Formats: sequence, structure tokens, C-alpha cells
Amino acid sequence: MASEPQGGLTEYIQHHLTFLQSSHDGSFWSFHLDSIAVSLILGVLACGWFWLKSRRATAGVPGKGQAFVEIVLEFVDGQVKDVFHGDRRFLGPLALTVFLWVFLMNAMDLLPLDLVPFITEKLGIEHFRSVPTADLSLTFAMSLTVLVLVIFYSFKAKGFSGYIHELFTAPFGAHPLLWIPNFALNLVELLSKPVSLAMRLFGNMYAGELVFMLIAGLFSAGSWLLFGMGVIGYTVWGLFHILIISIQAFIFMVLTIVYISMAHDHH
Repeated sequence: MASEPQGGLTEYIQHHLTFLQSSHDGSFWSFHLDSIAVSLILGVLACGWFWLKSRRATAGVPGKGQAFVEIVLEFVDGQVKDVFHGDRRFLGPLALTVFLWVFLMNAMDLLPLDLVPFITEKLGIEHFRSVPTADLSLTFAMSLTVLVLVIFYSFKAKGFSGYIHELFTAPFGAHPLLWIPNFALNLVELLSKPVSLAMRLFGNMYAGELVFMLIAGLFSAGSWLLFGMGVIGYTVWGLFHILIISIQAFIFMVLTIVYISMAHDHH
């Protein structure tokens, strides 16, 4: 009898960790439709809400929505100003977009665990994961976009010849025997940036989602004591998770700015 709850919990977790894929063969080119759909919807909602508040902005006493938007804008602009000392006309909006988008995707983990899957099952969708940042493919896609921006700003700040020269001559020197070690070290440094961005965000959100699933298993354990522990655990972890999702969004934004700022500076 003791193995039945464990088996049920295992199946429960496996079901909730299965993506809605574009194909059922598990191929490399199979898209996770749930991650794409949720991230796009949240991005459109965030942009639409900010656009609406900007259209209704007044010069007098701001409303609560306008005041919140101004606080977020000043906070993000202050972070960009402290790190990046060049033209912030592109980097400022980029940082704001990254922070809000990652925060909203992380915040999907605060919804009741079975709410979105329950709704999608009513629509005939068997599997649906509602936390895009718990999907490694999506966090890597975001981090690879940052890598493209890092390379772009490197060429923009140093020119084609200057950046290529830096790749082969820094940090050990310009001697021809040192070109390969220099290039290898710079390549590792360059590729480690998107890996660290993607893995840090994914690891924290995946772990948080898994903890929620484990706590949810207490509700079906058939004991009032375990049910009460589940309620307490879900509440405490949910409150703590608010801090986690905020910090992870902030870290992703700051590291994006830092990496681009490093690319913009000369060695």
C-alpha cells in the first residue's frame, strides 16, 4: 500500500513536467508550444499595459498605475545608468523588457499548480506547462539573443578588425604562438555567458516548480496531518518564491546589461 502514493506522485510529476510539443516523436526540432504561447501572451499583455498607461499619462498627480510605471522605469534606468555609460536609448528599453518579461514568466509559477492544466484539459489539451522559464529551451533562446547583442556591440565599439584583433591577442599578448590560447580562452568566456544566463534562470524556476509539485503530493496522501503540512508548506514556499522570481528577473536583467557593457568597453 505504501508504494501506491509514491507511484501516483511520480505519475503526477511526470504529467506536469511534460510539454505540449509540436510533434510526438520527441525530435530535436519539436517546439514547446505551451512555452511559446504563454511567453508571447505575457509579452503582449505587458507591452499593451505599458502602452495604455503611457497614453493616459498626465503631468499632474499620477494615478496608481502611472505611478507604478514611473517607479519601474526609474528603477530600471538607474540600473542601466550605473553599469552602462554609453548611449542608453536602446539598452534602457531592452533592460525594461527583459526585467518585466522574465518576471511575468516567473510569476506564472505562483498560480495554483493544477489551474492551467485543468483549463487546458477542458479544451482537449492533455499536457500544458505554464511556466516558460522552467523550460531550458526558452531560457537558452533568450540567452542566445543576449549573446548576439554582445557580439554586435563588440563589433560596433571596436570595429571588425579591432574585435578580431582582441580575440587573438587578449589577454596574453600578440605573439603568434599565443593566438590559439587567446582565442580559445576568449571563446570559452564568450560562450559561458549565455550558458550561465540560461542555466541559472532555468535551474531556479525548475526547482521551484518541482517543490510545488512535491508539496502538492501531500494533499492526496490521505492524512489530515499531511494535508495541513501541505497547506502550510504551499503558503510558506509561495511567499518565499515571490522573492525568488523577483531576484531571478533582476539578475537576468543586470547580467544582460553587464555583458553588453563589457562588450562595449575596450580591453
